[in-house]
Amino acid sequence: MARFQSLRVKADWAVLLIVAHFTYLLVGAAIFQILEREAESNNRNHFQVEKLNFLSNYTCLDRQALEKFVQVILDAWEKGVNPSGNSTNPSNWDFSSSFFFAGTVVTTIGYGNLSPSTVSGQVFCVFYALCGIPLNLVFLKQLGKCLTIHLGRLEKGMFSVVPHKKMVEAVAVGLFFITGSLVFLVIPPLLFSYVEGWTFGEGFYFSFITLSTIGFGDYVVGTDPGKEYISLYRSLAGIWIIFALAWLALVLNMGARIMELVIGLTHPGFKKQEEEQEEEEVSTSKLEDVSKT
Repeated sequence: MARFQSLRVKADWAVLLIVAHFTYLLVGAAIFQILEREAESNNRNHFQVEKLNFLSNYTCLDRQALEKFVQVILDAWEKGVNPSGNSTNPSNWDFSSSFFFAGTVVTTIGYGNLSPSTVSGQVFCVFYALCGIPLNLVFLKQLGKCLTIHLGRLEKGMFSVVPHKKMVEAVAVGLFFITGSLVFLVIPPLLFSYVEGWTFGEGFYFSFITLSTIGFGDYVVGTDPGKEYISLYRSLAGIWIIFALAWLALVLNMGARIMELVIGLTHPGFKKQEEEQEEEEVSTSKLEDVSKT
């Protein structure tokens, strides 16, 4: 009977998660459509008007020739070549840019504005990602452990002053979150805004989209052909990404634990089912150890 109730709780929880997940996707899709569809239509109409104006001003060109030239521009952009400027534009494959690209591969960000165009480069990218992604996950996990150790030391230091454990934990986590937000989500957007000429909102948007590994590619540092960047600029941005990912992963892990705690308080059956599952796993592991001996 108890096992039947446990299976029922597990099934109910799975159904709830499925419904919540797809509801979230549907609501998001509807909101994005409302916010972006009209702007897209206006941009498309503006582009068509500009093409017609261009053809009327340069009568030596016909529509077919213009469409062919537009396709050339699109092909160049897809291959990582910025159509604006001239042939003296900085290379996308100098060491600093290549280091930045390697970081976007192993972190699975993949902005999409740059990719290997040679067969050998594409093959190498596949095997590089196969080995690099697990290595990066292990590195981030270890880095997260180091951050957790520092957080524990901070809690111990505060506990010697304030003997209330729960309060100390809450304050320590709050300080960790605020300090990390300043170091990884406030100061970098300010620097990016200054260097790239973005607004702070655009810099913050780029930072979050990058660290969440969404990586749309609409904003990427060090790609403006009209600016002169220091040689290590993109490499430093890549190092920022790696350390910020470790911090964000730890924050998200804390968020997941808080959600589990809230669910456990609001749904006691789910908490009880989890405890029973843990007990079963412990029992199974003990039986396996006994059978091995």
